[in-house]
Amino acid sequence: MGILDQKKIIVMGVANRRSIAWGCAQEMAKQGAKIIYTYQNERMKKSVSRLVNDDDHLIECDVSSDDSISTAFQKIKSDFGKVDGIVHAIAFAKKEELNGSILSTTRAGYALAQDVSAYSLLAVAKCAHDLDLLNDPASIVTLTYFGSERAIPGYNVMGVAKAALEANVRYLARDMGEYGVRVNAISAGAMKTLAVTGIGGHSNLLKISKERTVDNQSVTLEEIGDACAFLMSNLSTGVVGDIIYVDKGVHLI
Repeated sequence: MGILDQKKIIVMGVANRRSIAWGCAQEMAKQGAKIIYTYQNERMKKSVSRLVNDDDHLIECDVSSDDSISTAFQKIKSDFGKVDGIVHAIAFAKKEELNGSILSTTRAGYALAQDVSAYSLLAVAKCAHDLDLLNDPASIVTLTYFGSERAIPGYNVMGVAKAALEANVRYLARDMGEYGVRVNAISAGAMKTLAVTGIGGHSNLLKISKERTVDNQSVTLEEIGDACAFLMSNLSTGVVGDIIYVDKGVHLI
């Protein structure tokens, strides 16, 4: 028996097998969870379909559109019933704004990063609540990074968006608690994902991050996924509104 037996969990943000979202999905499945995946568009569906063979568990959802979120969640509720959790692992910023100085950030680029990377968590939580999609208890987990607190080279506008995302976690945790929904974030250590390769100087970032771990070993997808499985399980019902660091101690130094 796993700690997530009989639980149904939505995972948003799988791009490929190196995605943190995929690591979370895999570890939760090992603990008995039934995973429902969302993808942004047909192009992304092709990538996710290479990992997930069951099209019935693939639901289109573009988090920049309230209508798309509503349509996706209505279909999930119709097909699977109420769910026990949502993993929000979605972020985006223009590549040209993840390099050099933050002074190069445009108004449009700033708004885009905030919309997709931070506001989307509020939009997803609101829609799930309005449609009565979540069980009691339920858990929402999002993914953040230490660049929300420190000025990481090249992270720029995404660091600002992650700071907003973490504030969203705290306010959502306060307001959704009365409905039995706890909200938390995992601050994952730097690792080679599709998202990281968009950051200017990412190779140096990965090297420095590994050097600053307590054991000189980068955090793994499995370790991040295990933390996500814990936060989705009933073992974590007392953990609310927190940022859980899964970075091998990089944030300590």
